[in-house]
Amino acid sequence: MIFDLHVHTIHSPCSSLRLADILRKAKNLGLDGVAITDHSSMDSRREISEGLQDNGLCVLIGMEYDTPEGDFLLFGEFDDLKPGLAAPELLCLVEDRQGVAIGAHPCREGRSLNPGILALSGCRIIEGLNGRNSDAENRRVDELIKKYPLYQCGGSDAHSLDELGRTATHFEESITTGPQLIAALKKGRYSPVRKPYSR
Repeated sequence: MIFDLHVHTIHSPCSSLRLADILRKAKNLGLDGVAITDHSSMDSRREISEGLQDNGLCVLIGMEYDTPEGDFLLFGEFDDLKPGLAAPELLCLVEDRQGVAIGAHPCREGRSLNPGILALSGCRIIEGLNGRNSDAENRRVDELIKKYPLYQCGGSDAHSLDELGRTATHFEESITTGPQLIAALKKGRYSPVRKPYSR
């Protein structure tokens, strides 16, 4: 299953993407699923029911949350998160709620993940491929992989339709619900992929 795990909609002030456009385009790109990860918001849940849509696309809702130590994609029950948490506090909360946190664009110039955070047990997944990163920024992830026991996923970080699906994650199992996504991410049986995807 090919899933774009990092997509922004108009609920993020920096994005022009509408849910209807994502639904229309994603399947044509070869995606089986998309995760909506707006900045500090899970408001897309008011617009769409999570899971399989009429066209067969799976849509799940997460959130991108920024901390002083870097940004994280969160999946689980986090609608009530207050802003401004430090990464250690956030990761403890994610663990308590049995969710999952992914270190977003960990080696992006000016918005990278503090490597010391990876020494904590709460973050074992990072974006190995981010569609808005430069190739050099994505390649720097290799240094983190050598140092820490990490799984890698991929997401486009799309803010516009032409960015959707640029990079994604190839899962070795079917995912149709949020709990299934969280369980699959914790297992680590996936890899980041670029468009065009091979299965």
